[in-house]
Amino acid sequence: MRGEHEYHLTTTWTGNRGAGTTGYRDYDRAATVEVAGKPALLASADKPFRGDPSRWNPEDLLVAALSQCHMLAYLHACVEAGVVVVAYRDEARGVLTQRGNGGSFREVVLGPHVTVAEEAMVDAARIAHDRAHEWCFIANSVNFPVRHEPTLDVAPARG
Repeated sequence: MRGEHEYHLTTTWTGNRGAGTTGYRDYDRAATVEVAGKPALLASADKPFRGDPSRWNPEDLLVAALSQCHMLAYLHACVEAGVVVVAYRDEARGVLTQRGNGGSFREVVLGPHVTVAEEAMVDAARIAHDRAHEWCFIANSVNFPVRHEPTLDVAPARG
């Protein structure tokens, strides 16, 4: 499984209102992102950049990629540590600083809410977040801090 892996997709701009890019306000930011065998993703710019807020934007997708990557690495780390995760939900947030026509993310903070099967698993579950952070391909590919602020709960005993 080691080595290089390639990822291919097609992004098609669908926002030509008939005049192309004759002016900044003359076109829609709508696009469709497609990967073979997967449902199309309706995309746009973020609302402050004249985009459609009902569609995914690049900033959403970056934060989502970090959130999902951490979750997948975390679940793997928990298996290796003998931690049984019964629920996982992340409330992630990213901060983008705009400078003129450019900008960059300042940070992304992941807020995973994890429920484990037993109280004895809580410490190992907390440590597994550090391992997941080390393993996350996406977090290792960005040039800004990705922090995690986990909350851990124990599932009610079955009785």
